[in-house]
Amino acid sequence: MSYSISRVKWEQAAPLLKDVREKVFICERRIPKHIEFDRKDRFASHVLVCDDKTQEPIATGRILATGEISRIAVLLPYRKKQVDAIVMQGLLCIAQELRLDEVFIYSPLDTVEYYRRFNFNSAGAVFMEAGMPRQRMGCQLDDIQHANYCYTH
Repeated sequence: MSYSISRVKWEQAAPLLKDVREKVFICERRIPKHIEFDRKDRFASHVLVCDDKTQEPIATGRILATGEISRIAVLLPYRKKQVDAIVMQGLLCIAQELRLDEVFIYSPLDTVEYYRRFNFNSAGAVFMEAGMPRQRMGCQLDDIQHANYCYTH
């Protein structure tokens, strides 16, 4: 399978981004809609991954100018196909374009080990957000630049 990744703005791609996030966060994880969609969406840089065969959106994520990575969502049929890594690569590429020193994510506890693969390290105490225990994880951009995450899209 092949996929296309695009950097998109909320104003132009909101219906596509919302579709993926609603299926993952609201329907599957039962996160209230008013929590899932916030004012940060308008200021964030978003990535959208589409299946090249169907042209359907299958994954998304966002990064803020502060370096906060969030709202990574991959539709269920694509979760074992490493689409999540494509989203992460796109977000890390945007971080490099923004010349950020550090990126961070508030990771659910069950995905902490996953983010370690991208050189993220735990920082601070575990806390609750939307009824889920989370851990702040950060990574200096210098630690990921050698990995060549940026590619033509």
